[in-house]
Amino acid sequence: MLDTVPLQSRFLEHADHYARWSGLAVGIVAAQQLVTMESDDITMPLVFAITAFGLCAVGGVLLGDALTLRPQEVVRTASLAPRLVRAHVPPRMTPLLLLQAVSLATLLVIGVVTASSDPARLGGAGRVMTVTCEGIRTSLGPWPGLYYSGPMFAALAVGTPACVWALRRIAHGPGNDQQRRDRAWAITGAWGLLVSSQVLLVVLMIFVALTENACAGPLGAVAIVVICPLGLLSMFTFGWSLITVVAPRAVDDEVADNGTFDDE
Repeated sequence: MLDTVPLQSRFLEHADHYARWSGLAVGIVAAQQLVTMESDDITMPLVFAITAFGLCAVGGVLLGDALTLRPQEVVRTASLAPRLVRAHVPPRMTPLLLLQAVSLATLLVIGVVTASSDPARLGGAGRVMTVTCEGIRTSLGPWPGLYYSGPMFAALAVGTPACVWALRRIAHGPGNDQQRRDRAWAITGAWGLLVSSQVLLVVLMIFVALTENACAGPLGAVAIVVICPLGLLSMFTFGWSLITVVAPRAVDDEVADNGTFDDE
């Protein structure tokens, strides 16, 4: 029997996969280009690279979701129960990602408040933290002050509302529970890549700054003890997010079979 399905329809059936993978590929290429760009500051290219990778991952997933074919059921039924976003996102990983986002925002705010100008650099405001070590003013860095945290704040300000809007659209859109959850998991994973990669970078910056010499003091030792578990958690969530973006599968098939094909 000849295949009568139009080529365009066959392509759109897998367009979400192509878009997600393309977003990751473009993000990796962009990160490689940015991290090797010429700069008198070795940290700033890394900040741009991490930020670009996260945004490309989010953009690819959002594009893939926009290209996803909507189901064309002949008969549709309306569900009386309101659909909630939290019913479609990963129940265990979402709280961890939200905790990381709050931790990231807290670390960036602390970094901005405690940062100072680098006397060794022209225009070095927000790059280091100045401490007194044996009566001598010493600069510790790189420090996540406004100079480094600006691109991170901008990426979160762009990526987070876009992902929230997409999750709300999915929750209230057509499709069965399995389809909606798969799409919601992919978007959650993309946002997780954006957040966890930036948390890893900020933790690395703080760790390097505080261990550069012995001037951090007891407060620096406490900070290291606090941020190290956060870094390990970010490594785990980064791996989970990457796998989820590549191949999202929210629930088992038998659970999906119990779902209803409903539309509002």
